[in-house]
Amino acid sequence: MPHLRPAPPAPTRPGVLLPARDLAVAWLLMVLPAALAWVLTVRQSRHMGMEPGTMGLALPLFLLLWVVMMAAMMLPSVAPVVITWVSGINRRAAGPARVLRVTAFVGGYLLAWTAFGLVAYAALAAAGHLVDRDPGTGRWIGAAVFLLAAVQQFGPLKRDCLRHCRNPMFRLLQYSRFRPWAKDLRVGAHHGLYCVGCCWGLMIVLIPLGVMNLAAMAGLAAVIFLEKLWRQGPWLAWAVGFAFLVMAALAPFQDWLLPGLDTSGPPMDQMSG
Repeated sequence: MPHLRPAPPAPTRPGVLLPARDLAVAWLLMVLPAALAWVLTVRQSRHMGMEPGTMGLALPLFLLLWVVMMAAMMLPSVAPVVITWVSGINRRAAGPARVLRVTAFVGGYLLAWTAFGLVAYAALAAAGHLVDRDPGTGRWIGAAVFLLAAVQQFGPLKRDCLRHCRNPMFRLLQYSRFRPWAKDLRVGAHHGLYCVGCCWGLMIVLIPLGVMNLAAMAGLAAVIFLEKLWRQGPWLAWAVGFAFLVMAALAPFQDWLLPGLDTSGPPMDQMSG
C-alpha cells in the first residue's frame, strides 16, 4: 500500500470574521457616532442660516462644525473598511483595545477631512467675498462649482479613488506592513485621503447649495454610501456627474439651485452655545 501524505492545509484568506456579537459592537461603534453627529448638525442648523461664505464663523469653529458634518455623512460608508481592518487584516486586540483601535482609525480618517476643511473654508470665504461685492456673480460661481464637480465625477482621480474605496483589501494588506507607532491613526488618515480624492467634488457643491442645507447633506451622504457599497456604484457616479452638468447649465437662470449663494435672505442668527 503506497504511503499517503496528509494533504496540505487549504490556504487561508487574509482576515477572519468577527463573531456576531463583536461584529454588532463594531458596527455600533461606527453608527452611533454618525447618528450623534447628525443630531448635532440638525440642532445647529436651527441657529444658522445659509449665508454665503463661511456663515460668519472663524476658522476653528468652522473646522469643528465641518468635522461633525463629515462624521455624519462619511462614517456609515467607511464602516465596512474600518471593521475589515480592525477585525480581519490586523487583528491583535480584543475588547477595549479594539474600541481604541477603531477610535484611532476614525480619528485619522477625520483628520484627512479636516485638512480638506481648510480648503473648503478658503473657497467659501472667497465665494462669500465675491457675492458680497456683486450678488450677480453668485449665479456664475454656482455654475462653475457644479461644472467642476461634474468634471471630477468623470475624471481619473475619482475612478481610481472610488476603486480603492470599493475594494480596499489590497491596500489594507499593504497597510499591515506599517510600523506599529500610531498605526491605526496613520492607516485611517491614509484611507481618508483616498476618500477625499473620491468625494471632494461632491463636497464642493455645498458652496452653492448651502453648507447647512440638511436636505443636500442627506442626499450627498446617500450618494456617497451607494457609490462605495452598491454594486452599481460606478454607474451612479456617472449619473451624478451628468446631473451636475445639467445643474451647471441651469444655475445662471434658476436661483432656487443656489440657496447657499443667495444674499436676499434674513441675516444669520448667532451660533448658540
